[in-house]
Amino acid sequence: MRVVVTGALGHIGSRLIRELPTVLPGVEIVMIDNLLTQRYCSLFDLAPAGAYRFVEADILTADLPAVLDGADVVVHLAAITDAAGSFGIAEQVERVNLFGTELVARACVGVGCAMVFLSTTSVYGTQQEVVDESCGADELRPQSPYAASKLKAEQLLQSLGRSDGLRFITCRFGTIFGTSVGMRFHTAINKFCWQAAMGQPLTVWKTAESQKRPYLDLGDAVRALCLILQREQFDREIYNVLTVNATVGEIVAIIQAHIRDVQVEYVTSPIMNQLSYTVSGAKFGRLGFHPGGSLEQGIAETIRLIRSAHGRP
Repeated sequence: MRVVVTGALGHIGSRLIRELPTVLPGVEIVMIDNLLTQRYCSLFDLAPAGAYRFVEADILTADLPAVLDGADVVVHLAAITDAAGSFGIAEQVERVNLFGTELVARACVGVGCAMVFLSTTSVYGTQQEVVDESCGADELRPQSPYAASKLKAEQLLQSLGRSDGLRFITCRFGTIFGTSVGMRFHTAINKFCWQAAMGQPLTVWKTAESQKRPYLDLGDAVRALCLILQREQFDREIYNVLTVNATVGEIVAIIQAHIRDVQVEYVTSPIMNQLSYTVSGAKFGRLGFHPGGSLEQGIAETIRLIRSAHGRP
């Protein structure tokens, strides 16, 4: 199998490319990344069993049909993912996350390969206590340009599936937490771990402390993607993928169990609403996915890595 991974050097991609040779023996991995975030280290010490090829390219300008030639599937991770930061660059976010996805999808149609698309549970904005993939359009209320671009991309892929026969699967991932070579710290849990380990106050959004949201352990995220590739599950369906639903207050309490003197500072954010909901992962569970990660484990490992690098026990 030949797998192309866009955004291969990022938080999810840098761990996925290391896991694939174990899960799919003999796999060829083509890694595409524009190196905008300069995560060169994600290319170091790759799995010895892997057959890797790196292509430094931007999905907006690359000759995608040439890069994808001979591929069986594209795992499309390339995106601008900072929800809070997306308000000031809304046009750029839509260009990368929507138009870029369209370019990749049409190239997939052209060469006859399948596509795994990563969306987000941030597309939900509901008053319902529990929400799943069958919810109505009135419960899809993206709270940021990032989430809005992902929802538009979902709809685009559905259209290309009907009109052009694109084979794909859409995964609405919960907010990622956990460690990788190419990890970032703009999402809630990783940001809080960084702040706490560095002796800084946790900057918690006002109104968010008691709101429940879905989170996804990075190990679970990679296992989910590997399951899809093993099953060749390109059924044009949407699946929620998450480890746990939790409140910010619960996350802060876990961090405080490791760093007892951590302080909390409440701040405003463009993403401010009173909605609290639980996302169901039952549909993806029926494919055989059982999350194995936990907030406690992910937070402990992240804090340990940061503190050790900082010369603290």
